[in-house]
Amino acid sequence: MSPGGTHTLGDLTVSRMGYGAMRLSGPGIWGPPSDRDAAIAVLREAVELGVTHIDTSDFYGPHTTNELIREALHPYPDELHIVTKVGAKRSPDKGWPSALSREELTSAVHDNLRNLGLDVLDVVNLRLAGEHGVFPIPVSITEPFEVLAELQQQGLIRHLGLSHVSAEQVKEARAIAPVVCVQNEYNVANRANDGLLDALAAINIPFVPYFPLGGFTPLQSGVLDDCARRVDATPMQVALAWLLQRSPNILLIPGTSSPAHLRENVAAADLELPADVLVDLDALA
Repeated sequence: MSPGGTHTLGDLTVSRMGYGAMRLSGPGIWGPPSDRDAAIAVLREAVELGVTHIDTSDFYGPHTTNELIREALHPYPDELHIVTKVGAKRSPDKGWPSALSREELTSAVHDNLRNLGLDVLDVVNLRLAGEHGVFPIPVSITEPFEVLAELQQQGLIRHLGLSHVSAEQVKEARAIAPVVCVQNEYNVANRANDGLLDALAAINIPFVPYFPLGGFTPLQSGVLDDCARRVDATPMQVALAWLLQRSPNILLIPGTSSPAHLRENVAAADLELPADVLVDLDALA
């Protein structure tokens, strides 16, 4: 049984509780993990627990995370779907500059194919965030998204998605090719994307939030801790359960390098938050 039930990414069926592989590489998302065997074990356990949606990118490491995924899981089970992203690269100072030219996007797609050991990528998200976490960068996405649409027509990509984008950029992309998911920051305390989430739900496009515990104030963290005690769960489990109950089009990709934390995250898919806890959590924003 898929944790949290399932949803679709285009014609692909995935578990709503997925796994984000970013943290498998070294500190600062740079270089190899300190414990390669543990990283391999986490990936394999995620699949054993029923996770069929893994989120990654070849700029994690760079290359390291995708190489780990290939080592741990290739040949991939038919039901497992890997979502990657392009549009950034890693600089020598460990920064995340944009990489949106035709040459950079084409190279990134081929890097993902090679390092994951695939002939076609299930989903490729175009990432648009700026170097210092600026969201969204005020640019037209027509040119880079057209490049990915061409690569899709060549048979290298099944589906296209977006990351770090505004509602206007989603509309712009959808005029070029179908968009099967949008990945933006969102959690129980950060609701800046409420409107976009609801608009996507209305047209059945999945919304994939990242940083489910990012940016909480001490007061907000205190409320979350209290709610966790009331339902005998961890704060992270409560934050994930709230997201799953927030909207049926939400897909989760919490990341961890710990097998124990992985099991806790997956268990959150079975946590039903009572009405009084939902009221208190909804008030956090």
